[in-house]
Amino acid sequence: MVVIRLARGGSKKRPFYTVVAANSSDRRDGRFIERLGFYNPVGGEGQENLRLQLDRVQYWVDNGAQVSPAVARLVKEYTKAQAAA
Repeated sequence: MVVIRLARGGSKKRPFYTVVAANSSDRRDGRFIERLGFYNPVGGEGQENLRLQLDRVQYWVDNGAQVSPAVARLVKEYTKAQAAA
């Protein structure tokens, strides 16, 4: 099964997450099918902390991918920010 989830990167105490579509049996930070965006929770003001390819996220959801709760929250936040801009 394909799942859309966060893959952790960055260094100790400075997390950086990549939003990926991956097989659910693969490791969290391992092999993935497609990179869909990124999330930087500790980015400073004036920096882009979240970017998603909403069309590709929708493509994977339409093809049966499950979305993790964290990614669902980020998609909702990003959609709201895009509507306001």
